Amino acid sequence: MNINTIKSVYFIGAGGIGMSALVRYFLSKGKEVAGYDRTQSELTEELIKEGANIHYEENISLIPDSCKIKKDTLVIFTPAIPQTHKEFTYFKENGFEILKRAQVLGMITTTEKGLCVAGTHGKTTTSTLTAHLLHQSHIGCNAFLGGISKNYKTNLLLSETSNYVVIEADEFDRSFHWLTPFATVITATDSDHLDIYGTREAYLESFNKYTSLICRGGYLIAKKGIDLSPAVQEGVKIYSYGITDGDFKAENIRIGNGEIVFDFISPFGNINDIKLGVPVYVNIENGIAAMALAQIAGVSNEEIKNAMPTFSGVDRRFDFKIKEDNLVFLSDYAHHPAEIRQSISSIKALYPDKKVTAVFQPHLYTRTRDFYKEFAESLSLADEIILLDIYPARELPIEGVTSKLIYDNIQEGKVKTLCKKEELLDLLKKKEIEVLITLGAGDIDNMIPQIYNILKK
Repeated sequence: MNINTIKSVYFIGAGGIGMSALVRYFLSKGKEVAGYDRTQSELTEELIKEGANIHYEENISLIPDSCKIKKDTLVIFTPAIPQTHKEFTYFKENGFEILKRAQVLGMITTTEKGLCVAGTHGKTTTSTLTAHLLHQSHIGCNAFLGGISKNYKTNLLLSETSNYVVIEADEFDRSFHWLTPFATVITATDSDHLDIYGTREAYLESFNKYTSLICRGGYLIAKKGIDLSPAVQEGVKIYSYGITDGDFKAENIRIGNGEIVFDFISPFGNINDIKLGVPVYVNIENGIAAMALAQIAGVSNEEIKNAMPTFSGVDRRFDFKIKEDNLVFLSDYAHHPAEIRQSISSIKALYPDKKVTAVFQPHLYTRTRDFYKEFAESLSLADEIILLDIYPARELPIEGVTSKLIYDNIQEGKVKTLCKKEELLDLLKKKEIEVLITLGAGDIDNMIPQIYNILKK
């Protein structure tokens, strides 16, 4: 099927952050776009305003007639949708062309030069910053992002002239194996998604296979020291990066007065006095990777230096909601132990003399089962920990797997509380908050406006 000649596109799971970028892409191409999502959200309502026909009930009769014409319709689904979903079953039984989101992105990377960011964590910030650097330059880009850019208020950037496309390469369900990158960053290979992979060895092999998909004459930029055995094709150039070590790195790092400035060292030309738009320590690393991709794509050093301080970040990625002398509140999407460690460490470095309270909503029963000790160790970096119930997403409960597994392993002497989500607001009203961070990839984000109102009273 040629995605340029189809007339209608139907999405099963339209409201996911990755899926919604494709919804916007096909709307921009003038296609009729419709779909289902389980949950009404701010994002689905925005998509409806932009022209998508989205409903929230699993019901075949709600599928528009135009999307029931097999020869004209492409169906795109998220792997999180169960195989028994009624609408999914209807399209399968009637022989429709059905593709995963990643397959569609893969088709796009065969016609454009893919700048892809893979890895256990750091993908969204690094890919969004890469897109920002290209978008602000003479090169331009298309971009399918895994979060809402605060600069552009969207997860999709389009260019009529650029042949570069920036994509977040997701290892969940081996989705990134559909891509054909021109250049890719790999940020980390810490174990995750063991419900899909089963073993760490299988997880690592998935990343090794991904490196074999890089185009001949392309680029691999891997974080220095990660567990990776590249299997690249002939002619692919391999580089390393890191904060202080690697082919791409930082020197002369200066942190103070709420700013981070450093010199960028690169095989393609050094750039002095890079200033971070979102000044947290982990963004030095993310910034180095993004600047490496930008240089490879032909963005000038002057354009990079001018654009870096103007990057505003990504919704839910170290996202400050209140930033005052006596009160700080931020949210972060961190849902893996390594991400939580980075997040809490960064906030402690910024506010070394303040009490940091972390609210964590674990994401998935399997991830909690596999990493509860590591979660407890990372959360113990905070001064006080509030644990919510596990957000199940696509999973059914597992006997004996609850947030108490994490709670019981948190460092002795830490102030800690197990809390139902509906009890959180009342609990926070009784707390003396100096710095509050909410962590997790579930629906805790929906509570941010209410938390904000409590803290500001």
